[in-house]
Amino acid sequence: MYAHPRYSPEAISELCQAHPLLNELIALKPVTWFNPERLPVEQALAAVGLTAEDVQDASQRLDRFAAYFSVAFPETAISQGRLESPIRKLPKMQQALEAQFQQTLPGELWLKMDNQLPISGSIKARGGIYEVLQHAEKLALKAGLLQRSDDYAKLHSAPFREFFSQYSIAVGSTGNLGLSIGMIGAKLGFQTSVHMSAEARTWKKQLLRTQGVTVVEYDSDYSVAVAEGRAQAAGDAYCHFVDDENSLQLFLGYAVAGERLKAQFEQADIKVDRANPLFVYLPCGVGGGPGGVAFGLKLAFGDAVHCIFAEPTHSPCMLLGVYSGLHDQISVQDLHIDNITAADGLAVGRPSGFVGRLMSPMLDGFYTLGDEDMLSLLGRLNEQEDIKLEPSALAGMPGPWRVLQDEGYLQRLGLTPERLANAHHLVWATGGGMVPQAEMAQYLAQAAALAGEE
Repeated sequence: MYAHPRYSPEAISELCQAHPLLNELIALKPVTWFNPERLPVEQALAAVGLTAEDVQDASQRLDRFAAYFSVAFPETAISQGRLESPIRKLPKMQQALEAQFQQTLPGELWLKMDNQLPISGSIKARGGIYEVLQHAEKLALKAGLLQRSDDYAKLHSAPFREFFSQYSIAVGSTGNLGLSIGMIGAKLGFQTSVHMSAEARTWKKQLLRTQGVTVVEYDSDYSVAVAEGRAQAAGDAYCHFVDDENSLQLFLGYAVAGERLKAQFEQADIKVDRANPLFVYLPCGVGGGPGGVAFGLKLAFGDAVHCIFAEPTHSPCMLLGVYSGLHDQISVQDLHIDNITAADGLAVGRPSGFVGRLMSPMLDGFYTLGDEDMLSLLGRLNEQEDIKLEPSALAGMPGPWRVLQDEGYLQRLGLTPERLANAHHLVWATGGGMVPQAEMAQYLAQAAALAGEE
């Protein structure tokens, strides 16, 4: 049912012989894999073709739009139109997980709370909103309606909404990217369409429709929604398609997170260098969000930061692509893995080849975990720290203990007990800020049921 014609049973058998970890993925077992081909940052960046200047350009564009956000989204006025999320230390959660995993964590456990990002309450607000802004600015500059020296608050006006209404924006999404692009696209005045896969939550579709966004639903998974959206947009010169699999602008929008986290750490008097390593655990779907953030982190912290991606056992697409070296030439369905997970934001069968090829030399590793683990962690975080996230946002939480369990990885990178004692472990909470109360109650009830079974 799932096999791609290129991958006959014989071809899959040969792949598994060449790459033994695939047998574990097919069996849906939680796995951990640390990348033996990780390169020093300077070497990795030399082959990328993107620079700190590219990310700085994105950062400056977001600064120009701050005045617009302050008036168009009043909730951002308190931060002067800056779209950013807090960091928070998790001492109670750290203690609870130390007991659960029966291993003390040297260093400190922290949370990057992108669930609190304004407008759409998820990490997708970084890249998705940024790409729409970049497109809007380009159109307005070309039409002579805007100068870079202007007060961008003027974009929140009837003449600009009328101008943008001539154009349309489309995107394929499992949910959160569609929310981000739909909210900002509609607010600016664009005709906005979101092509959503079957696993996208009903409340996300309903919310988009209340904002005047056209939602196109598919019975198939994320890859089909993206392909259909891309095909429909291709024939329309006035339509801009936000391509989550291949977009440089999305990637750069996410990458701005690196310099901003560095500033937050400096403000909190947190040192990051070789003697004080930083480990960042990023939930991964198609790869654009975590890939862009990881790129920004590498620019900000160099070799002192270690980036690790987390995926569901039923949707390990980026691990599959990087580990096999096949990137977007293979999907989890090719291995008869069903791509069905409660972590809807991570329910992606085929990874971004653009991100996988670009970032694989910079990534420390990957691991997978089951839906029940994410739901249990969701309940535990709420109980210990009174923080409510959606399931996919918990994928990074077991990461520190996966690191500690791999002696070979620690020795290879010279991560001695002395260095680990000074480490900060940052779990990137990718979403949950807009989950309706009734939906969150269901997640917490599932978590409670799982706790009762333990």
